[in-house]
Amino acid sequence: MSAHTQTAEKGQNTTLLCQESYVCSGTDEAIFECDECRSLQCQRCEEELHQPERLRNHERTRIRPGHVPYCDSCKGANGNIMHASMTGSRQIAAVRCQVCKINLCVECQKRTHAGGNRRKHPVTVYHAGKAQEQEEEEGMDEETKRRKMTEKVVSFLLVDETEEIQVRNEEDFIKKLDCSPDQHLKVVSIFGNTGDGKSHTLNHTFFYGREVFKTSPAQESCTVGVWAAYDPVCKVVVIDTEGLLGATVNLSQRTRLLLKVLAISDLVIYRTRADRLHNDLFKFLGDASEAYLKHFTKELKATTARCGLDVPLSTLGPGVIIFHETVYTKLLGSDHPSEVPEKLIQDRFRKLSCFPEAFSSIHYKGTRTYNPPTDFSGLRRAVEQQLENNTTRSPRQPGVIYKALKALSDRFSGEIPDDQMAHSSFFPDEYFTCSSVCLSCGCGCKKSMNHAKEGVPHESKSRCRYSHQYDNRVYTCKACYERGMEVSVVPKTSASTDSPWLGLAKYAWSGYVIECPNCGVVYRSRQYWFGNQDPVNTVVRTEIEHVWPGTDGFLKDNNNAAQRLLDGMNFMAQSVSELSLGPTKAVTSWLTDQIAPAYWRPNSQILSCNKCNTPFKDNDTKHHCRACGEGFCDGCSSKTRPVPERGWGPAPVRVCDTCYENRGIQLDVAELPSDEEGGTLIARKVGEAVQNTLGAVVTAMDIPLGLVKDAARPAYWVPDHEILHCHNCRKEFSIKLSKHHCRACGQGFCDECSHDRRAVPSRGWDHPVRVCFNCNKKPGDL
Repeated sequence: MSAHTQTAEKGQNTTLLCQESYVCSGTDEAIFECDECRSLQCQRCEEELHQPERLRNHERTRIRPGHVPYCDSCKGANGNIMHASMTGSRQIAAVRCQVCKINLCVECQKRTHAGGNRRKHPVTVYHAGKAQEQEEEEGMDEETKRRKMTEKVVSFLLVDETEEIQVRNEEDFIKKLDCSPDQHLKVVSIFGNTGDGKSHTLNHTFFYGREVFKTSPAQESCTVGVWAAYDPVCKVVVIDTEGLLGATVNLSQRTRLLLKVLAISDLVIYRTRADRLHNDLFKFLGDASEAYLKHFTKELKATTARCGLDVPLSTLGPGVIIFHETVYTKLLGSDHPSEVPEKLIQDRFRKLSCFPEAFSSIHYKGTRTYNPPTDFSGLRRAVEQQLENNTTRSPRQPGVIYKALKALSDRFSGEIPDDQMAHSSFFPDEYFTCSSVCLSCGCGCKKSMNHAKEGVPHESKSRCRYSHQYDNRVYTCKACYERGMEVSVVPKTSASTDSPWLGLAKYAWSGYVIECPNCGVVYRSRQYWFGNQDPVNTVVRTEIEHVWPGTDGFLKDNNNAAQRLLDGMNFMAQSVSELSLGPTKAVTSWLTDQIAPAYWRPNSQILSCNKCNTPFKDNDTKHHCRACGEGFCDGCSSKTRPVPERGWGPAPVRVCDTCYENRGIQLDVAELPSDEEGGTLIARKVGEAVQNTLGAVVTAMDIPLGLVKDAARPAYWVPDHEILHCHNCRKEFSIKLSKHHCRACGQGFCDECSHDRRAVPSRGWDHPVRVCFNCNKKPGDL
């Protein structure tokens, strides 16, 4: 036989030449292909070769334009198909080995020419034309066409064993399915115990025996997580799951994952190879139905509304097919020909008090395997019949399937504590509800998992009990309650209408207040000298609320008078730091402005001496003339005399040189100090008495200031020694990076992450105070 001439480099078919070279020496065009001779033959070679009696009956076909021969390695002697039984159809040749003189398909080339010397054999590549492909398709029956459609199907990992989705987004999901985004699909999943052949069942039911889903004879489970593949014949997404009763460290998460798959499925196959149906099957389906109705139906409806989907995801649950394979026992219903198997299954459910109300239908399909292999034809027909029924579950686009799975994964995820792993049910409530427990009474939250991400608070149906440790009382205004309103009130240092310093003064005199937004201040703790009643007996009602982990305290956190005083001292310290002044001069300057008479020029406005115009430096001391109120250096204000017209007398006080020389000039009546200024003068005189000692006091306070701050810290603030880094940006605190508390949440932040100012009425801060970025983003009052 001669070589087959072809221009492989150009990727185009040339004329097929005779491969026999019996008469024509391999130069004539090939007209026939003989299966028994395994060669292409020209007209002359074909006539000469088949003249003998024993060769006249060879199967010969006339070559059409674009023809490509079949693989020679896939056919045995006399045309018997060997490899075709494994691949499902006769394979078209991809190359021709010029040394071995045979045509090979891709798989046979890998099998026979992948190693050794044959790897170096020169080959020519066949390029099947459209005419050839169309001819092949026209010559196929319906079954062969279906097999060919599934030849390129591959499975991919959809969700791993930790419930993490392994596809990035909706487009990635559609790409891995290899289907059109507009294609309407249904979802078929399979459940069952480990080792019952779930993957094998899917391969033979949907993919004609091809190993789309991995199978293994090993003891370890070969399917970990959830795998998916697209069946282009039935237009379904086929999902393979990890088996029940298998060895795993994430038993609870695996069980919850199975229910997520069940929730997005249109048809569920429960595969069992037990000779008799076990109670585990009915218990699993019953618990799955209850959990689906209790936890997933509402979430699927919310997903439909949130994503604007046109397809209802939760009208009814999926249909179920129980595929039962036996070897030694009869199939269900064989002993009772008058009763259908589905009726017997419903009786079993009823006896076990399991009610599969969530499933749209339950069908039984059994097969008895006397001799392997298993017959899956009955299951295939049952699946096709259920997929054609669109009365309860209609097909939908792949994007809708992904959004439903993503929504369920986001909602029901996270680790399940060991103490909540119940074994009395396949799907206990603990797998799908919040795991938070009240610190006071120990009851659990009944909301669904991860509800805090949507801003939904914890909730419990049982009443809580009071705990002195958490002081979990909540006050509501009694007057508003009698008018049909429930308004929460909190004890705090001052009323919202008081200024910070006035509020502190009132607090020192009459105690804390309880203020209602509607009624105003309804209570002061020391309003009278004696006989002050408890607010619970007079103006407020008391309710006991649950204390959830991570939440703040209640009534005890709002008495912040000590912290307000420290905030004022911190303000002074910050001013000292920013202006590079010593503590003594900063405190003195601040106090001077606070208690200075109205005619004195503020220290911040005095930049130079009013007489000699000498600029003041950091270490220079400013002096006010008691007569004119201007600022002078020590040299220009060293004189002293009484200033009775300003209220300074009879003792001499500091005056400037100019006022000292003009001592005889009296002020007009309009310039005399008022009663208010007279009170200010008294405060100023007292201030001057302590002015010299104040610097020493501030210096002495530097050492125990940390102890004072801890004592004055509100109860909801995190202690300073527990704050190692910023709660937001995670920067570690140091001498150069100061820590600040958010007045709303009490966490520690750096200045950049907490420079916003906002009132926090719930904590007793009615004026703008420091809050962090996260609290500042919250809508409404803090």
